[in-house]
Amino acid sequence: MERAPRLLDEVRERIRFKHYSIRTERSYVGWIRRFILFHGKRHPREMGAREVEAFLTHLASNRDVAASTQNQAFSALLFLYRDVLGVQLEAVQNVERAKKPTRLPTVLTRNEVRAVLAHLDGTNWLMASLLYGAGLRLMECVRLRIKDVDFERREILVRDGKGAKDRVTMLPSSLVSPLQKRMRRTCELHRQDRASGYGGVWLPDALSRKYPSAPHETGWQYVFPASVLSLDPRSRVRRRHHVGEQAVQRAVKKAVRAAGLAKPASCHTLRHSFATHLLETGYDIRTVQELLGHSDVRTTMIYTHVLNRGGKGVRSPLDAT
Repeated sequence: MERAPRLLDEVRERIRFKHYSIRTERSYVGWIRRFILFHGKRHPREMGAREVEAFLTHLASNRDVAASTQNQAFSALLFLYRDVLGVQLEAVQNVERAKKPTRLPTVLTRNEVRAVLAHLDGTNWLMASLLYGAGLRLMECVRLRIKDVDFERREILVRDGKGAKDRVTMLPSSLVSPLQKRMRRTCELHRQDRASGYGGVWLPDALSRKYPSAPHETGWQYVFPASVLSLDPRSRVRRRHHVGEQAVQRAVKKAVRAAGLAKPASCHTLRHSFATHLLETGYDIRTVQELLGHSDVRTTMIYTHVLNRGGKGVRSPLDAT
């Protein structure tokens, strides 16, 4: 008699059916496991809104998690009940919500950006330059594919960005030559992989079944490939994935310290700086919104509060005396 699949295996299967990322899969499975353990390993079918409320309140009051973390846990449990168990969860109301602080993003000045980039080299320099010069998110940069860079039009097509949206942003002219050089090395590495019997790359949404030759085509290869082959955690196929984001994160942190900056800057700070500097230059906020890929202009509006013009652009009375 065939054994019924375990709950977490059902969760993984449903997540893959809906083409969620491996990161989302690991996150959701982790939260569902914590939820079950919190309630003494009871099966979720035996529980409901009251147990979900208790778990979310525990995260806020006892674990002191951030609002975004609590929301992520809630999303995982909603997915479990709605998409895996097929159960309509009652309204979850009596939850102590983690407080979401209102903070302005850290932004570097142009001189500070130059100082940070001056302490980077090679691939780390090129990736950090793209984060600032094109306003890319870190994962958008590491997942960039050769076919999505248009040198003639000076454009980068960001595929499947946050919210599963595509967008177009600029390719800085100063990065054309180093990026072309980077791609030539990538193409050579791809030829070596193919000669060794590998050379395939992961494609989203089952495109590899629809276009069997696509994984081996040059255009689909990552601009920033990993230095070694690895085993795909889902398909168990050995191939070359994109470079890990941790390397450039560590390099930028080290560069920030070497530049002597006191600001808690990171890779994402370069994207914040991109938006702020465009607004300082005089570009309208709708243009910046489109380049960043924000769904709501109110998200982009946050950068108007950190423009380098003093407090709300008001001149201090001390300077008028």
